[in-house]
Amino acid sequence: MSLLVVGLSHRSAPVSVLERAALTADAQAKLLHDTLAAEPATEATVLATCNRIELYADVDKFHAGVAELSTLLARHTGVGLDDLTPHLYVHYEDRAVHHLFSVACGLDSMVVGEGQILGQIKDALALGQELHTAGRLLNDLFQQALRVGKRAHSETGIDKAGQSLVTFGLEQLARDTPVADWAAGKRVLVIGAGSMSSLAAATLARAGVAHVAVANRTVERARRLAAILTEPGGPAARGGFTASAVEMTAVGDELSRADVVVSCTGATGLVLTADAIRLALAARADAGRADALCAVDETCPDGPAAPADGVVLALLDLAMPRDIDAAAHAVAGVRLVDIESLAEASADAPMAADVDQVRSIVSDEVAAFGAAQRAAHITPTVVALRTMAADVVAGEIARLDGRLPDLDDKQRAEITQTVRRVVDKLLHAPTVRVKELASTPGGAGYADALRELFDLDPQAVAAVSRADTRDPGREPA
Repeated sequence: MSLLVVGLSHRSAPVSVLERAALTADAQAKLLHDTLAAEPATEATVLATCNRIELYADVDKFHAGVAELSTLLARHTGVGLDDLTPHLYVHYEDRAVHHLFSVACGLDSMVVGEGQILGQIKDALALGQELHTAGRLLNDLFQQALRVGKRAHSETGIDKAGQSLVTFGLEQLARDTPVADWAAGKRVLVIGAGSMSSLAAATLARAGVAHVAVANRTVERARRLAAILTEPGGPAARGGFTASAVEMTAVGDELSRADVVVSCTGATGLVLTADAIRLALAARADAGRADALCAVDETCPDGPAAPADGVVLALLDLAMPRDIDAAAHAVAGVRLVDIESLAEASADAPMAADVDQVRSIVSDEVAAFGAAQRAAHITPTVVALRTMAADVVAGEIARLDGRLPDLDDKQRAEITQTVRRVVDKLLHAPTVRVKELASTPGGAGYADALRELFDLDPQAVAAVSRADTRDPGREPA
């Protein structure tokens, strides 16, 4: 196994660098194609989320692979190599497997135990399969990572160690108030209709908000999300809840009516500027809303509209790069929670006791995966050996036919079966034992010894290996 991962995440890089390094869908595809075109890599896929970018590859040279993958990340993210390198981490072979399995279990997430990373790992595998850049190793690795992540969530209480990024963000907005109490009756604007935005909309609908307006560049996707939110048996299966879809051009108007805004788009620039937010608050004040007058004029009239905490507009920015201007932190009456503030808050979050149990699961699964990969490495050699033995048997039976042409079919079949049994018995113990030995650390050398002892044709072994790595189009687990 020659697995290499080069990446950066919220643990190794500040938000400002992660923002600059964000990859669009097109950039991810180009990165994978260029990685395969590079000499050291034979397969690759990329795991790109709001707080991590990791390039996985099967390489034949470690140092050349690190240099090439680092250069490719710098080129496709647009961050200079000198600026990017201090924030990159590198994992190789078993350490790379351990890293991905830890990521899949939520141990490396900003909010420990969050489960959304499993969907993002599934997407990374699907992208590699779609582009035909993920071969046998990465298919096996990512499929197993998904199983390990699911096992961790089903066998332990890791979910209690932390919440999804959406839930954690809403808790930060609500502060000391339960989210359901804080959200009750509010009007929400959700910008974006992707997985994160959809999760936020569903979470808020279940929490008891009165209305969710969904704005998206493709309005049809916004309509689909609004329909899902209001359908029978949907997230808000109760009376009094409504949802609507709006054009992106209507975001300003919706902003002037919203109590909560959640934004997570793939935009490369700001979706909401501080000036746009000020204009929205001013429009609310012009309409005579008491909460807006508190924020704009700092003279709060009496009435239920005046918020006790002075927050008129709650903003949750889950995008990377950010959708909402960081300057909104300084706007009176606004509370902004973004990736940077979430990172600071999660650093102080308590770790659950179940984390140790998950770490144990990860260690066991890494060992099992490594053993399986080492055992699989010798399989082409064993197959080539048995193929050679079968050819020898066939050749000797053909020679026997020439010497004893009067053998009847029954006699020939009995002799053939006897010779095959002898060969099978002679090969059984060494092939079983060599597979056992190959699964141990350092066991890869047994395949070389087997090829040398039996003078196997390297081309025959390579042909079996090529057939074994041909991807039949497996779907993610």
